[in-house]
Amino acid sequence: MDEAALREAICAHGRLLFGRGYSVGSAGNIAVRLPDGYLMTPTNSCLGRLEAGRLSKLDREWRHVSGDKPSKEVFLHRAVLDARPDAGAVVHLHSPHATAIACLAAPGEDAPIPPLTPYFVMRIGRRLPVIRYYRPGDAAMEGEIHEASRGARAVLLANHGPVVSGRTLDDAVYAAEELEEAARLALLLRGQPARALTPAQVDDLLDAFG
Repeated sequence: MDEAALREAICAHGRLLFGRGYSVGSAGNIAVRLPDGYLMTPTNSCLGRLEAGRLSKLDREWRHVSGDKPSKEVFLHRAVLDARPDAGAVVHLHSPHATAIACLAAPGEDAPIPPLTPYFVMRIGRRLPVIRYYRPGDAAMEGEIHEASRGARAVLLANHGPVVSGRTLDDAVYAAEELEEAARLALLLRGQPARALTPAQVDDLLDAFG
């Protein structure tokens, strides 16, 4: 997909994510890797009202080169994309159920959502590390996110929300949506004798789709 098409795709996905209530106001941001740098949603922008021509463009060293000023959470996307060279995009949302899990789970926890469905395992994998709380926009969290992302496709920022990567923009968005659905199911079933997938079933899915 060329840059012009990626710009339109970012805006289209942003509208859908906003429309589903996965971000509110100017919360949330998206970044996509390009051959010559990165595209990112601008600071204080609403995912529901993005304009393709105003998206921020950064060079390979993450310096702003065109478009509106990038999100103040540039470091968050840099941490993930530098840690995961196979990833082409990162989506950070404040989706309510995943954020609820981020408020309930203990920092350092590695699997706060049980493997209830195969689709969660296929999209997110075995690990979902919980990063300790940092003030939004605090670049001090970059190192911890980078380290956790080396072995995980997604992380939860404590009391903040999910950060999800994918091979492509579509993959990252679909994984973020699947994470929100898995969090919703986990909360619905909390305290119930729900049947999770067995370790062998998880291994089978990761061998087939991992």
